[in-house]
Order: sequence, then structure tokens, then C-alpha cells
Amino acid sequence: MTSVNPEDIIVLPELQAYIDPLTPDEDEALERSLLAEGCRDALVLWGNVLVDGHNRYRLCTRHGLPFQTVQNTRFQNMEDVHLWMIDQHLGRRSVSEFQRGVLALRKREIIASRRAAAAAAVVAAKAQPAGEQAPWEGEADPAVTRALSSVPRVPDDALDTREALARAARLTAAQVKMIEAIHHSATPEVVAAVKSGELSLNTAAVVASLPQDEQKAAAAGGAQELKQAARRVRESKKKPRATAEADEAAATTPPADATALQARVAELEAENQRLREQVKALQDLLAEHGG
Repeated sequence: MTSVNPEDIIVLPELQAYIDPLTPDEDEALERSLLAEGCRDALVLWGNVLVDGHNRYRLCTRHGLPFQTVQNTRFQNMEDVHLWMIDQHLGRRSVSEFQRGVLALRKREIIASRRAAAAAAVVAAKAQPAGEQAPWEGEADPAVTRALSSVPRVPDDALDTREALARAARLTAAQVKMIEAIHHSATPEVVAAVKSGELSLNTAAVVASLPQDEQKAAAAGGAQELKQAARRVRESKKKPRATAEADEAAATTPPADATALQARVAELEAENQRLREQVKALQDLLAEHGG
């Protein structure tokens, strides 16, 4: 445990963004606990950067309460901090479904970036003239090993598929798909409505399919207008489908006039057949008498 001057601690907005704001009730409960029992859990730092314990730090600073800190010495760079924070928050029940999905997506981005860096380092190492005798029986190429040691470690969980993301975030694949749509296409106003609980994931994903200016206009009208916008999108998707089904039915079902005409033609053909049979019978009879 270490103790640092609260004024020396650095709070980075990029790390705070990983944390869902406490509800008023949760904030009051934490404040009462700190005032009654003190800050029992140490805040996690990387140097002077606050990594874990943002809400406790805020409240302790407000009330002048003492607290302890601990350094995490395993971090090599800011990405390591991000990955550690993501894993911490993915495991917490208090984190919302939307935020867990966003955290998993951010983790995938970091892993993909590290994979690309590692692949580039390996390609560059193999392109260099070999300095050692090859092959290296039972061992990895020393140049490749050195190249990989020079880039950040790539986590084992690649999160390549939507199913893998869902497992990491404790969500369904369908929820991950909706969160991806919101994360990539929704305006900040729509995202804020999701975070506050005013919009469901399903409704927000539908609204995110609209142009940005339409999303902002709907958000300006509040949650009800956003829900109305989602309803209009759903209805517009249903109408073309219903029209297509009607067209298909019309193409395979004869019009009423055509049906009546077909029935009349069938009746005439049957009548003609009867007349032909009668004519043949008369011709046979005449032939018999003539003979």
C-alpha cells in the first residue's frame, strides 16, 4: 500500500469513459458507506494515473477522507491499462448490458491492433537476412522471437466472432449485433438515451439506422419521439414486404374477369364436344340408311 497526495492523482477522461455513472441512489449509498466506515479498498494507480476507484476518489476528495493507493506494476503502456480496466468492468454485475457490449468491442479493437503490429513485426523480421544458422531444431526463429518481444503482447482471447464477444460481455449474439449498430452509427444523443435507460437496445439500434440529422431531430423531442421514429422505421420496412407479397399473389392469381372468362370457355368447349358427338351420330345413322 502507498499513500499519495490527492492533488497529484491524475484522472483521465478516456479511462472514466469506461465507467457507467452511478445512479443517484447508488451514489448516496456509496457516500454514506464512506462516511460511516471510511475508504476500505485501495485505489489502483499507474504512476499518478487513477485506474480504478474513480467514484471513491471523487467522494473521498469531496469530504476530505483519507484513502490508500496501490500501484499496478504490470502495465507497460496505456493500452495495458485499458485492457485491465475493460476486464475488471466486464466482470461487474453493476455494469449495464450496453456498456459491457461497448467494452467488449473496444477490447476487440485493441487486440486487432496488437495482432496487426505483431504480424508486421514478424514480416519485417523474416525479410531481414538471417544472422543465425537455420533451421533451429525445436526452437522458434530467433529473429521472429525478438520481433515479437518488441511489440505489446497479444491477449489469447481474440474476440473474432460475435459469439465470442457475446460470451465475453455476458450477452446474446443478438444483443451484441444491436450494440454494434448503436456503437458505430448512433449519435451521442441516442447513446445517452440508451445509457440512461430511456431507450432499449432494440429501439436504439433501429433509430441508429436513420441519418444523423434525423436521429438528432428525434432526440430533441425526447424519448417518446425517438420511439416514434423507431416505429416509423419498422413500419416502412413492413410496407414494401406487404406490397411485394401482394404483387406475387396478383401474379399467380388470375383476375376475377379472367376467371369468369375461363369458366365460360370451358362451358363452350364442352357444348361443342356434345354437338360434335351428335353430328357424328347423325352421320352414322344416315350412312346406315343410305346403304
